[in-house]
Amino acid sequence: MPQIAYNAHFIRGGTSKGVFFRDDAIPEERPSRDNIFIKAIGSPDPYGRQLNGMGGGVSSLSKCVVIGKSEVEGADIDYTFGQVIIGKAEVDYSATCGNLSSAVGPFAVNTGLLDAVEGQQKVRVFNTNTSKIYHATFEVRDGMFEPEGDFEIPGVYGTGSKIRLDYLDPGGATSGKLLPSGNVLDILDVPGVGRVEASLIDASNALVVVAAERFGKTATEDVNDLEADKDFMAKMEAVRRVAAVAMGLAETPETAAEANPKIAFVGKAASAKTLAGTTIAAEDHDIAARIISMEQVHRVLTLTGAMCLGVTCRVPGSVANQICKEQPGDIRLGNPSGILPVNADVTADNTGITANSCTAYRTARPLMVGQVLIPAG
Repeated sequence: MPQIAYNAHFIRGGTSKGVFFRDDAIPEERPSRDNIFIKAIGSPDPYGRQLNGMGGGVSSLSKCVVIGKSEVEGADIDYTFGQVIIGKAEVDYSATCGNLSSAVGPFAVNTGLLDAVEGQQKVRVFNTNTSKIYHATFEVRDGMFEPEGDFEIPGVYGTGSKIRLDYLDPGGATSGKLLPSGNVLDILDVPGVGRVEASLIDASNALVVVAAERFGKTATEDVNDLEADKDFMAKMEAVRRVAAVAMGLAETPETAAEANPKIAFVGKAASAKTLAGTTIAAEDHDIAARIISMEQVHRVLTLTGAMCLGVTCRVPGSVANQICKEQPGDIRLGNPSGILPVNADVTADNTGITANSCTAYRTARPLMVGQVLIPAG
């Protein structure tokens, strides 16, 4: 039986890659779409490599995106993100992808969903996963997205044109509340781990923030060393699942989604080696951080996780706020691939705590335009 061909683009957005589809290029029914995504990426794969698809065996490379025109007031296009689970025939829609969000506007222009505007074009995007709007501003030349430029981001070799992402009113993107538990600090009682102090923050995405010191870490460790520490990784997953219940995202730890919430552990800024072998100095960043998603330590930081962490750094009394250096401008997040700056506008007064916006910068590059082939069976 011949394979079925669907029009698609393969795009790097930030430090992720994904298969992008126009909404009108694939069936409307969710089961049919899930089947296309799963087979396009190459899941489930017990070997963890996704060689029979376009995935790469890590969560940042196991992603699909659907984009169409929006009917939401204040938005130009809709963006739906699907995290394809590597070891299961499953697509998780419980969170968004901030990195791939950088490629959404360029895709809409390049595929004719939106008219091109020469120079700096701003596209208003409604993310269906979180029901939040963000603005993407990027360079357009000769009617197409211009990927070439001199801006560099941690974790991606080479440079590209700068894409600005402004997430508006990011609080409660997943749970409906900036502080899902109602607290800046929670004490989680985690079986097999004990009592763990955590900040449960939901801004752009839901994030559990704990101090690395609580687990004998510094948040400057090598990624491979962390993943090799099976006891530590198991504890992080146990904390994440208990936190999911406290955030109202799951009824029990066992039913917590694999992709959301994510967990970050943070420490004081300190000199550390990057994955590329360079050194980041303690004085060049404000806080050290590592983010774990789907039981893997991210080689950079997930962008929505980084933005949520930036917000957390500005929430008075939070775990991150107590550790982060005071910084009036961008908050410089030390991570396995370098330093990632994010900005967060947070208001704290007698009416409560509000995340007004968070901003980050990315690059993107279309890698392939054509058709992805899906087995018919």
